[in-house]
Amino acid sequence: MQGTLVNAIAVIIGSLIGLALRRSFPERIKKIVFQGIGLVTLFIGFQMTMKTGNLIILFFSVIIGAVIGEFLNIEGHIESFGNLIKSKFSSKEDKFVEGFITAFLIFCMGSMTIIGSIEDGLNGNPSILYAKSVLDGFASISLSSALGVGVLFSAIPLLLYQGGITILASLLKDFFRGVVINEVSAAGGIILIGLGINILEIRKMRVTNLLPSLIVSAVLAYFTV
Repeated sequence: MQGTLVNAIAVIIGSLIGLALRRSFPERIKKIVFQGIGLVTLFIGFQMTMKTGNLIILFFSVIIGAVIGEFLNIEGHIESFGNLIKSKFSSKEDKFVEGFITAFLIFCMGSMTIIGSIEDGLNGNPSILYAKSVLDGFASISLSSALGVGVLFSAIPLLLYQGGITILASLLKDFFRGVVINEVSAAGGIILIGLGINILEIRKMRVTNLLPSLIVSAVLAYFTV
């Protein structure tokens, strides 16, 4: 869990720096930064999907995961949680929930999140998460300068998500084989592609409802490969 704690702290520090610098950035700078984040997110997403060794697993993981996510209305619940935090802190940020969800997905869907958390849980080695913390710290500066204080609070679900993977990995060491990690990463890549489309305002997608595809991909990979 130490790697995840460091990661969350890095996001908080980076977000505070971004918020401090936010007022000095004109709107056109914020817009181009936001668009740049969208393009990089798309690139990372496509790169991650290439990790799949079985397109059928990826296809059914996304389809089944999407149905489960829509049925559970995960995005609606996360938005409600974001709005609850916003109201508790009397924030007037228009993009609070957008920043909260966007930052969480960017910080938590990458390969370094999955592999780093599993490595921390299996071998007690947080070095990958330490490296990720540096990257997320700088990314949170850009994100918070464009999307506001919601990015800072994304450290909460990051802590729960990464910490949960680390704990699961320590308890289920035989489950997390290389093929499982690759298929989960590929499903995460699909989610990032959807997020990139959202950020670039190409089309609004309820990408958070695709989160169950991560679990589905792990189960399918474990029992079919």
